[in-house]
Amino acid sequence: MKKPNIILILADDMGYSDIGCYGGEIDTPNLDRLASQGLRYTQFYNTARCCPTRASLLTGMNPHQVGMGHMAHFDDDIDGYRGDLSKQCVTIAEVLKQGNYGTYLSGKWHVCKQQLAKDGDRSNWPRARGFDRSYGIIGGAASYFDPPTLARDNESIDPPQDGDYYFTDDITKNACGLIEDHCNQKSEQPFFLFASYTAPHWPLHARPEEIKKNKGRYSSGWDRLREQRLKRMIEIGIVRPDTELTQRDSTQPAWEDSLHKAWQERRMEVYAAQVSSMDQGIGRILDTVEAKGELDNTLIFFLSDNGACAEEIFETFYPYEKHAGEGRAKPLTCRARTRDGLLMKHGNDPTVPPGDETTFQSYGVAWANLSNAPFREYKHFVHEGGIATPLIVHWPDGISDRGKLRHQTGQLMDIMATIVDVSGLDWPQERDGLPIFPVEGSSLKNTFNSHDQNRPPLAWEHEGNCAYRDGKWKLVKRWDREQWELYDMDLDRCETNDLANAYPETRAELVEKYHAWANRVGVVEWNQLEATRNAIGIFTDWMPHPHD
Repeated sequence: MKKPNIILILADDMGYSDIGCYGGEIDTPNLDRLASQGLRYTQFYNTARCCPTRASLLTGMNPHQVGMGHMAHFDDDIDGYRGDLSKQCVTIAEVLKQGNYGTYLSGKWHVCKQQLAKDGDRSNWPRARGFDRSYGIIGGAASYFDPPTLARDNESIDPPQDGDYYFTDDITKNACGLIEDHCNQKSEQPFFLFASYTAPHWPLHARPEEIKKNKGRYSSGWDRLREQRLKRMIEIGIVRPDTELTQRDSTQPAWEDSLHKAWQERRMEVYAAQVSSMDQGIGRILDTVEAKGELDNTLIFFLSDNGACAEEIFETFYPYEKHAGEGRAKPLTCRARTRDGLLMKHGNDPTVPPGDETTFQSYGVAWANLSNAPFREYKHFVHEGGIATPLIVHWPDGISDRGKLRHQTGQLMDIMATIVDVSGLDWPQERDGLPIFPVEGSSLKNTFNSHDQNRPPLAWEHEGNCAYRDGKWKLVKRWDREQWELYDMDLDRCETNDLANAYPETRAELVEKYHAWANRVGVVEWNQLEATRNAIGIFTDWMPHPHD
């Protein structure tokens, strides 16, 4: 019998409760379909930021163990913070090639320093890390109408200039083409597809017809919509019936007191259009697999790389290349001008409606607060709002307990462990003569048809934001605060009742466990990473750390 095909779908900067099957009001019928015929995990976690998440997801390791303790392209000359995927790890694609899988990538890569072919070193590009074919951007987020760092296989290319180009649709088109080619040419072999979308990461770019579908949907404002989401989440069973909504971010006004309401609505309308466009693309991928008769034997994962993004883009924003220096390779996030030569309007300007290619905006703190409802904090942070992700798993041949919820904890590394488990492959001992770390994750396979609860403790660190979860207890600390917080996650998933003073022995025990983990995987204290903090300082005018 042929081994299962595997499709791994990753959203970028999408909040925990954005999609319909997790309580959101955004139209996501295809993801809802996957959930109704598969499983939804309610306590699955990413690592709070794009590059560390991709590194962990692709390798089954903690990000610091594979050189991605911070971001791609920021090399602090410290093991764990090289900004380039380690050669002493293997990717999912490299493991699956041992099992005769066809391996394909369509979308965002963002786990290496070099982002243009002319720079020479492509030893960490997808083709060098196990993918037979690849298409997408090597760098991070970018304009959806004219993305730089686009590459096909090992060559940098320019996007089509026909005026109808949209990157989300392009990712889908190429994903479908890769599946069709594989099934037509190698039908006896299983395939692995990594569909790595940039939606709904800023900038807020979407087709006009998709934006129009959301007109008026957000006119009631973030406060009421957060309440409505929580109500639906309770009805669905995503959170406990006694869950209380966290307070609105203290930096944000009540909706009735907010200014520029039409512009604020437009920001969320475009964001929602980005999510629904991705969902439509996922539907086309499913249709392609089904048309080839492979859907029942295909294991599909869907998740997000971090919590919603509260970054505000101010008028002082410039394309990254303006800041290049100190030998660092900066990603070319956007171009200064559009395809037609028009100057792009950078920054969250209420007089400029976002959506078209002349704009470069984000949706800001208040709407990110909605996207992460009912939790606190955002991308960058390791409170629940930064690390909680929806996880949908769909596999008709392997899951009989369909449409159900799973409340056990899980983390990114578990995806690799699960893929190795279901494919029946052995974990490699070395790569190109170098020893390989053992996989860090725990397979989810036993949870597909039962409520297995035996997941080992989980741990996080990103930019000095630290956390450790052992059973019901979660220890967590922000980078800008000295005190550790302690929460009972069985009763207080929203982290509103700090029990650190009530249970000092538990706090001390978990602090000791956290530091043991941090030392083992190569975490360096954030205040020691002067070079990295200097790099971050370049962008503090438009990427502030919001306060709840």
